[in-house]
Amino acid sequence: MYLFYEEDGDIKAGTLLADHEASVQLESQHGRRAKVKAAHVLLRFPAPGPAAAMEAARALAAELDTDFLWEAAGEAEFGFAELAREYYGREPGAAEAGAVLLRLHESPIHFYKKGKGRYKAAPPEALAAAKAGLERRAREAALRAEWAAELVQGRLPEALRPHVFQLLHKPDKNGLEYKALADACAGTGLTAVRLLDRCGAIPSSHDYHLQAFLLEHFPRGTGFADLPPMSPPPPLPPAEAPAFSIDDAATTEIDDAFSVIFRPDGSTRVGIHIAAPALGITPGSDLDRVAATRLSTVYMPCGKITMLPEHLIDRYTLAENRECPALSLYVEVGPDYAVRHLYTEADLLTIAANLRHETLEPLFNEATIGNPGAPDYPYRRELEWLWGFARHLEAARGKAEQPGRVDYGFKVEGERVQILPRLRGNPIDKLVSELMILANSRWGELLAQKGVAGVYRAQTVGKVRMTLKPAPHEGLGVECYAWGTSPLRRYVDLVNQRQILAAVTGEAPVYKGNAPELFAAVRDFELAYDAYNDFQRRMERYWCLRWLLQENVTDMDAAVLKENLVRLDGMPFVTRVTGAPALNPGERLRVTVGDIDLLDIDLACHFVARLEP
Repeated sequence: MYLFYEEDGDIKAGTLLADHEASVQLESQHGRRAKVKAAHVLLRFPAPGPAAAMEAARALAAELDTDFLWEAAGEAEFGFAELAREYYGREPGAAEAGAVLLRLHESPIHFYKKGKGRYKAAPPEALAAAKAGLERRAREAALRAEWAAELVQGRLPEALRPHVFQLLHKPDKNGLEYKALADACAGTGLTAVRLLDRCGAIPSSHDYHLQAFLLEHFPRGTGFADLPPMSPPPPLPPAEAPAFSIDDAATTEIDDAFSVIFRPDGSTRVGIHIAAPALGITPGSDLDRVAATRLSTVYMPCGKITMLPEHLIDRYTLAENRECPALSLYVEVGPDYAVRHLYTEADLLTIAANLRHETLEPLFNEATIGNPGAPDYPYRRELEWLWGFARHLEAARGKAEQPGRVDYGFKVEGERVQILPRLRGNPIDKLVSELMILANSRWGELLAQKGVAGVYRAQTVGKVRMTLKPAPHEGLGVECYAWGTSPLRRYVDLVNQRQILAAVTGEAPVYKGNAPELFAAVRDFELAYDAYNDFQRRMERYWCLRWLLQENVTDMDAAVLKENLVRLDGMPFVTRVTGAPALNPGERLRVTVGDIDLLDIDLACHFVARLEP
């Protein structure tokens, strides 16, 4: 006796060896012995043998018209043998019954399986939809194959052109475009970025890196939606003295400014003035949510993405020849630079000048300070006094005589890039940074004394972290440090400014110590700030490579950081050097640079020789 049975979702034929109540022992047509449940046996027949029966059934099944079978099946549930009997008009043979069984089993869109050998014809509308789906999938498969073939041949299909950056950085892996690209990558052995670059789909390596960042952090674009008008700041008392700011020429978010009043007794009052957007951004408003989402201005060598919309920046930035609302820390200083008294208030500040690094630094530097023969310039007396005060503050923190280091700025105009070194710790840098440290540390102490929650920057055992509790910042040498001097550019500074205003006025603070908004602000800010800084560093590396190509540099000097890791001179670029002997930190080398890869932001660096110390 022979039989057709179902196993692992397939219809098979075999020879019956033993028949039990719940199962049968059989030998498949290929000679494999198996135990099969009786419920899976669909048809028993005396002849022909299983191999011949299956071969004949497949041949007959190929001749059957599935649509005709569907029409003949009617609406009621049926068994395959019944349909075979009706189709052939007589009692079907094993091969004929097997043919109908195979056709039913292989046509799930026409026939729904209902039990052992039993089926039901699909409703007309369901069948039509299923057929349309099959046709669509067939078209998609053909299109996928066509696109993959074009990519393999080094051509970019037009349909993929608008999706290039999405495919590279944030692909929809169920999309047809991604599947075609994956097929082409498998066929060529290239990565997606290398394959698309070969096809000419990445004309700008800069845009390739920028779009990766934007798709991840600004998927809806960098613009601002229409927002309701801002609340006007409350009436404020006028500040006693005009102020000036110090920033580079590209700065539009001018957060800080300074004023100086020299008193007849030799004492001095210093004003550290910070832009006060907290006076106009209502907590929980649409504008506040925008700032809480962006969390910080994003900087890159050829531009920036601001945290706040331009119209708000224009209202609160400390621009010259305007009256601007400010949160001011006033410091009464004795003739010996000792701090006698501090107090904070919100006031309306007149900005007399926006001094710019580019024009100020040639005039205000270590060579000109105290030099009667140096040319005069606006605010010379105030700047030189603030320089002395800054040095006193630095020494009081135990950080005097720190070795200076070089930072690098980038100026990109069109396709041309300049790398501009700037010494950290020069008079401008020290003056601004020391006054900001003074304001942030004293405002942190104010929040702690008043029992008002705040966001602090702490450093212990070399680890820097954000915290909601006042804690020492060992690197700066202060007992606590609450970021609050960049509220136009950092959301935590805006949050802290609200809390400082509450502490000064005696009003209820916006955030309590256990407020979920504070915890969320700290968590989200740290993640965003790290991501933004990492992007800035990557783009600085990118523009370093562009400068090397622009200047056609083939060899450079470098300093060893550790083992085979070196920093190239004149730029913030760290890389590994190959072919070098054992190296010690601080050693100077001559290296060759080549094989610059703007997509991977890397280069090949080879050892040439040690340099004399």
